[in-house]
Amino acid sequence: MRCGMEKTFSFEKLGQDGKARTGVIHTTRGDIRTPAFMPVGTAATVKAMMPESVAATGADILLGNTYHLMLRPTAERIDRLGGLHKFMNWDKPILTDSGGFQVMSLADLRKLTEKGVTFKSHIDGSRHELTPERSMEIQRLLGSDIVMCFDECPALPADRDAIAKSMRLSMRWADRSREAFGDRPGHALFGIQQGGLEQDFRQESAEALRNIGFDGYAVGGLAVGEGQEAMFKCLDFAPDMLPEDKPRYLMGVGKPDDIVGAVARGIDMMDCVLPSRSGRTGQAFTRHGVVNIKNVRHKDDPRPLDENCTCPACSNYSRAYLHHVYRSQEMISGMLLTWHNLHYFQELMQGMRDAIAAGTFEAFQKTFHETRANGDIERL
Repeated sequence: MRCGMEKTFSFEKLGQDGKARTGVIHTTRGDIRTPAFMPVGTAATVKAMMPESVAATGADILLGNTYHLMLRPTAERIDRLGGLHKFMNWDKPILTDSGGFQVMSLADLRKLTEKGVTFKSHIDGSRHELTPERSMEIQRLLGSDIVMCFDECPALPADRDAIAKSMRLSMRWADRSREAFGDRPGHALFGIQQGGLEQDFRQESAEALRNIGFDGYAVGGLAVGEGQEAMFKCLDFAPDMLPEDKPRYLMGVGKPDDIVGAVARGIDMMDCVLPSRSGRTGQAFTRHGVVNIKNVRHKDDPRPLDENCTCPACSNYSRAYLHHVYRSQEMISGMLLTWHNLHYFQELMQGMRDAIAAGTFEAFQKTFHETRANGDIERL
């Protein structure tokens, strides 16, 4: 670890059960309890939520999006206004992604070279260039606590030659990201393992990242259409290739059963837009599975979404009300369902942390899957 970083960013493992780990990531802006789920605040906001409401759900850290923020309102403007934490009124840690994934998936007319990516904005068609050096500069201007190195994320399935070429380019970019990041006490840089579903490429990538040296390591390039079975098969070996004493972050995951399966395979951190996006489209995650509040079965139901949930949606409102405001396209619908979903996800993380610490993670998984398999409560 770099000089000066020991006191300001560290990972402390507190317990392990099988491959599942629980611990704390110490940062200058507060501790992150692991396994950790990071709500996604794409454009400096978790949609439909106030920052203090997100904190009330139990979130220790948020994710911000380099691609979206560089285009609007720009990283330079956020820097002039005091940095991302002040700008969005969030005083806990923030992780920013590198922008690479969004460039590949959202931008028009992109051109990939050894130097980086040039692309046209999906907002106004303006031309931009994103390189490892520019990504590090943008994330420095934003002031995020955890910075991700710039990488390319190929869509799966892809042939081995394409995956190998992409992975090796990402490793060269990781080296340049490390160089451009420099020495920034209080801020951490994570490397991103690539290699698709190929075990030998994942190993090659992990060794390259270890040689460069990072404060944490991400498993990238999954949850991009390969399906859960293939993803879990990759996670059976990929996290084990990364340093035991550093946080392991699975990018862009996911559904509750994906999260539990990832933690069982040694993952410490995850992020996904799913709880907030689903909340805005009338989907609620509960211990019994997904509830579609738009369904007519709920229109006369006075019961809460989940009688054991303490979030505002479940404590104060009926399924009938939630159905009504969704059907009426009222803003409170997305607010209440997003709060509920984020609360559920954070409760799931706390349940796993407790079970790992107690050595009962296998029993936790069994109960989790059995309860979900039973499905939603009977309709009235």
